[in-house]
Amino acid sequence: MEQHEHTKAVINRLSRAAGHLGAVKKMVEEGRDCSEVLVQLSAVRAEIANVSKVILKDHLDHCIIKAVKENDEQTIEQLKAAIDKLL
Repeated sequence: MEQHEHTKAVINRLSRAAGHLGAVKKMVEEGRDCSEVLVQLSAVRAEIANVSKVILKDHLDHCIIKAVKENDEQTIEQLKAAIDKLL
């Protein structure tokens, strides 16, 4: 990924999600209630989904607009494949 407008924010969000996931791992190791763990896993999943949205928007705003202008079919196809895997 090229450096984009939101790169620093994405890195910060990913660091926060990684820390949150580490806390969930510790909850499991400590034998915490499964319902609590599931709620926290849901929160981690939401954090990752939000980061994915920021990256996708950034990619559309920069790379895809450029690819369309330059008729770069390969970049557009790569985006389609990435969206298929993301969803």
